[in-house]
Amino acid sequence: LVRRMVPRRDQALTEEHARQQHNERLRKQFGAQANVIGPWIQTKMEEIGRISIEMHGTLEDQLSHLRQYEKSIVNYKPKIDQLEGDHQLIQEALIFDNKHTNYTMEHIRVGWEQLLTTIARTINEVENQILTRDAKGISQEQMNEFRASFNHFDRDHSGTLGPEEFKACLISLGYDIGNDPQKKTGMMDTDDFRACLISMGYNMGEAEFARIMSIVDPNRLGVVTFQAFIDFMSRETADTDTADQVMASFKILAGDKNYITMDELRRELPPDQAEYCIARMAPYTGPDSVPGALDYMSFSTALYGESDL
Repeated sequence: LVRRMVPRRDQALTEEHARQQHNERLRKQFGAQANVIGPWIQTKMEEIGRISIEMHGTLEDQLSHLRQYEKSIVNYKPKIDQLEGDHQLIQEALIFDNKHTNYTMEHIRVGWEQLLTTIARTINEVENQILTRDAKGISQEQMNEFRASFNHFDRDHSGTLGPEEFKACLISLGYDIGNDPQKKTGMMDTDDFRACLISMGYNMGEAEFARIMSIVDPNRLGVVTFQAFIDFMSRETADTDTADQVMASFKILAGDKNYITMDELRRELPPDQAEYCIARMAPYTGPDSVPGALDYMSFSTALYGESDL
């Protein structure tokens, strides 16, 4: 009996040893690949992030750069598939641990999906920027100025500006937002933002203001993305009225007079905008003045004269 048992036990030990060796080979094979693929995905994510905020060349240059990345990512797919195959073998062998790598198949899958989403989204963003630029006739220099300002205030390189960062960025681009130091609340408050918009020639009824806020931050996340910023800035840059146009508009409201009255402003404009103008227009001092006459000409020049657009 013993003579029969010993060979059987030897055979069982040999088989177990072979199984363990086979499992170790599977672990090493998966680990070696995962340790290359994991960092590759991470590096590509970082590089795509850099391309989308740098300002080398034109937007078209950026786009072709990103398309090259897209191609290299698509070409990498067989390596992911191969790793999936190895992972399948590991599962079938009931292996639950792998000291040769910190990456699990789940890690790799999530990273790969993020990478595909990021490259597609980034390409889409740059295409949108090109459309915005061409539709609005923005120069590459202006685009670079917007990008430089945005990057400067995007301190954590998250690709988004918080409300206070957005405010600082607008101020840096020459928008006067009455930056009262007492009011550093971490937000651009409604009045400040409204003043900023009115200074850019916006018709500022409540509904209009709500509409603009929903454009800049549609999901109310408390952040402004570069695309939202560029859409917004380009709209203002392209559509901002000149001082002469604004003056001509006021002249019509004033019935061709050289001054305008509070009553006329309140009658012709939405309440917010009327009060904004009344609060900021200087008294009119010309020879044809009447009590309460306001100087819409100096107001127009002060607000719109600097913007040389």
